[in-house]
Amino acid sequence: MDLIPEIKLRIGFGDLMFSSTITEAEKVFGKPEEIQVLDDSILETSCTVYHYWDKGFSLFFDNKNFKKMSSVEVDNRDALLFNLKIFSLNEKQLIEILSKNGYKLSDTEKQDWGEKRISFDDAGLDCYFENDKLVSLNFGNIDETTLFNYSPN
Repeated sequence: MDLIPEIKLRIGFGDLMFSSTITEAEKVFGKPEEIQVLDDSILETSCTVYHYWDKGFSLFFDNKNFKKMSSVEVDNRDALLFNLKIFSLNEKQLIEILSKNGYKLSDTEKQDWGEKRISFDDAGLDCYFENDKLVSLNFGNIDETTLFNYSPN
C-alpha cells in the first residue's frame, strides 16, 4: 500500500494525529531512515525528529511533552492539502486556497538563506518558496492558549 502524504491542518498527517507517540508513528510509517535529537537551550525546547527521507517528510516529537508528535516537515511533491497537490500551487494559489478554507495569511519574510516564508498562524503552517516554487512546508499542533486575543474595553 502506497503512502498518501495527506496534510490535515491542526489534526495530523495521513493516519497519524498530533499528540501521537513514536510507537504509533512507527506502526503507521515504519522505522525512519534517521533519528535526530534537537535541543535549543535558549527556548528551552527539545525534540526527537524522525526523518523519512525517501518518503519526503520528517516527524517532530516534543521531548518535554512525553515525546508526542507536535509538527511535521514535508517536501514530498505528492503531498495533498484539501485534496490538492500542494506543491503544484504557486504562492498566490496557495494563499487563495487557504483563505477559502478559513485560514488567513499572517506573515511573510525573506529568509537569510534566500527562501521566502509565508505563514498562516491560525493553521500552524509555514510554507517556504525558492524561485517562486514551494520547496517545503512545516505544520503543527497549535496550543489553543496562544490563540486567545485580549481586547480592552
